[in-house]
Amino acid sequence: METVDSKKEYRQGVISVLLCNCLWGMLPIYWQWLIPIDSITIIYYRVFLVALVCLGVALKVHTKEEILAPLKNRSQLIRLIIAGLVITINWSIYIYAVNSGRVIQTSIGYYMEPLVVCLFGMFIFKEKANKYKAFALIMGAIGVLAVIIYFRQIPTIALGVSISFSIYAAIKRGLQMPPTLSLLYETVFLAPIALVIIFYLEINGTGALAVGEPGKYVLLLLCGFLTALPLMLFANAANKTNMFILGLTEYISPTIALIISIFYFKEDFAPVQLIAFAIIWTGLIFFTIGEYKEYKNAGNSES
Repeated sequence: METVDSKKEYRQGVISVLLCNCLWGMLPIYWQWLIPIDSITIIYYRVFLVALVCLGVALKVHTKEEILAPLKNRSQLIRLIIAGLVITINWSIYIYAVNSGRVIQTSIGYYMEPLVVCLFGMFIFKEKANKYKAFALIMGAIGVLAVIIYFRQIPTIALGVSISFSIYAAIKRGLQMPPTLSLLYETVFLAPIALVIIFYLEINGTGALAVGEPGKYVLLLLCGFLTALPLMLFANAANKTNMFILGLTEYISPTIALIISIFYFKEDFAPVQLIAFAIIWTGLIFFTIGEYKEYKNAGNSES
C-alpha cells in the first residue's frame, strides 16, 4: 500500500518532469534573445558556464570523495569525456538551428530521438523491439522519407540532433552517477579550452562583448544555469517517478518548441512537414503503447 509520503514524492516527481520539459521547450526563445551573438561563441560560453554551475552544485551537495571518485575509474572517465564531446556537438547543432530560424527541424529531431535510441538498442545492445516499437520505427522512417522526397534534401539538422543525442544516450547507458557529477565531468575538461577561446575572442573584439549590448551579455551568462536547471529537475523526477512517465513526457518539449516556431518565430511550415509530423506522431503513439506494455509486464514479473 502506498504511503502518503510516497504519493507526495511521486507528485513532486511529476511536477519536476513537467517543469523540466516545459523549460526545454521554451529555451529556443532564450537562444534567439541572444542574437546577434554568434552561435559558436554561445557554445563556448555554455560549455564553460555549465561546468562552473555543476562544480558549484557538486561542492554544495556532494562530498569531496564523491566528486573525485570518477577520476579513479579510467574507463568511466573516458566515456564521460567522449559523452561531453558528443553532447557539445548536439548543443552546437541545436543552437545553430535555433538562431538560423530552423526550430521546426529541431522539433522533428527530438521527436525522432526516442526512435533512434530504440534503433541503437536493437543493433548495439541486441535489445528486442516489440511489434509496437517496430511499427513506430517504420512510421518514423516514412516521415523522414516524405521530407527528403519533397525538399530533395536530407534534413541534416533533424538527423544531426536525433543521432548525436542518441549516441550520447548510448555512451551514458549503464553509468550509475548523479547527473550533476556526470555533466560536470562531461564539461570540465572542455571548460579550460572554452575559456581560453572566450578570452581570445573577447580580446580580439570578436566575442560576445563586441556586440555592444550589455543586456544580452548578462542573458548569455545565464546559459549555464538554464542548462543545468532542467537537468536537475529531470534527475529529481527520475528518482521519484518511473521510466514510463519520463518517456511519455519527453514529447512535451519538442511540441512546445514546434508551437513556438510556428506562431512566435513565424517559420514556414510546409504541408509536407505537417504530414511528416502526423506520421511520426502516429509512430510515437504506438511506441508509447509498446513502452507502457513493457513497463506493465516488468511490474507484473516483479510482483
